[in-house]
Amino acid sequence: MDKYRFIVGFLALPLLFYAVFVISPFLQAIYYSFTDWAGGTTANFVGGDNYVKMWNDEKFWDSLQSSLLLLVVVPLITLTLGIFFAYMITAGGRHRRGRAVSGVAGSSVYKIVYFFPQVLSIALIAVVWQQVYSSRSGLLNGLLGSVGLESLEQRWLGGDYKLALFSTMAVIAWSFVGFYVVLFSAAMGAIPKDIYEAALLDGAGRAATFFRVTLPLIWDTVRTGWIYMGIQALDAFAVVLIMVPPHALKVTPVYLYERFREGQFGYATAIGVVLLVLSMIFTLIVMRIGRRDQIEY
Repeated sequence: MDKYRFIVGFLALPLLFYAVFVISPFLQAIYYSFTDWAGGTTANFVGGDNYVKMWNDEKFWDSLQSSLLLLVVVPLITLTLGIFFAYMITAGGRHRRGRAVSGVAGSSVYKIVYFFPQVLSIALIAVVWQQVYSSRSGLLNGLLGSVGLESLEQRWLGGDYKLALFSTMAVIAWSFVGFYVVLFSAAMGAIPKDIYEAALLDGAGRAATFFRVTLPLIWDTVRTGWIYMGIQALDAFAVVLIMVPPHALKVTPVYLYERFREGQFGYATAIGVVLLVLSMIFTLIVMRIGRRDQIEY
């Protein structure tokens, strides 16, 4: 009993802060989603009217379609690149004498280069890439023109919806891939070298070593990163709001923000609750897909 009193004594204050600053706002948001709150002191209960309005709102469904595409595609791109680069940095180099695995030459420098976007503000990233994608004086079109590929120049953000969506996916993946390179490199570095030596003695090549040794042993880290990246992709608020013109692409968080700006606080809060539910469903699906017996080494 003394042990449990000691544990409860240390957990009481952090749990109190968590309940006040995390759980309480969630509960308040759920409550306000059933009201006609317009930012004042009064909020009349209207039942499920906000959700019925949302169900019949075509603009909401258009924004949700874009958000779901980001939720599905961006984590796959980002995690695939992160795992590939991490494997090359950790175990993709030539076999050296006395070492079962080794990274490519200059791997420590590559970690810093890949991680660099993480130290930049997401707003700054959006502004920079907005200039890169500019159809008039952008770096991308300028580069294509300088090598004689003028036919490939595009209005990357202000034209076609699919092009704006893919351009946004590229920016989000670029801004987060460095984090996962470092994360997966740390997970791969924790794998005992004896396992790699055993695989090498059994005649396993790089592909077999990766799929049968490395990936299974870091799968728990991959699953955690998948959940985190999915939530980041579902948000994508700052990148789309700053970088993409409103008529080209709109994701659900931006649509929510516009409803707040118009004073439709109750309706906007209901949209936020839907995003919360989608995040929870996504997390549960990933946790179930990634479920397996515990691997120990």
